[in-house]
Amino acid sequence: MAAKDIEEHQFKKGQSGNPKGRPKNVETLLKEHFLDEHNVKLSKGQVQDIIKNVLGKSRSELVELAKNDELPFWIALIARKAQRDYEKGSIHILDVLFDRVYGKPKEEVEQMISQKIVAKYGNRVIHTSRETGGDTPSDQ
Repeated sequence: MAAKDIEEHQFKKGQSGNPKGRPKNVETLLKEHFLDEHNVKLSKGQVQDIIKNVLGKSRSELVELAKNDELPFWIALIARKAQRDYEKGSIHILDVLFDRVYGKPKEEVEQMISQKIVAKYGNRVIHTSRETGGDTPSDQ
């Protein structure tokens, strides 16, 4: 009986679990807008230049952009989101846009590896310690 309950809630063959698909990112929205509205295909560099331009605006310029009904909706959305984030003291939209243009910063991980080797030659015992590639032999 439990198997039938599960079967009726499973996706049917050929049916998508996400019919609207993945949400579009800023670059895709920019490219589609310029292609649809202006019949211009933007390169990745041009898209990044547009985002950099928006990032270079002052708060008052962003407020004016958000109010301008003549601009594409995505510019107004970015401007409104930036304004709301500013009022909350958040930098979320900046993180998203900077990551989109410049990439996420690389994380550096420092790792310390220690290894102790004991070798016996006849009556003599040799201890060797290694830390991050350095050898320190000692006789006992």
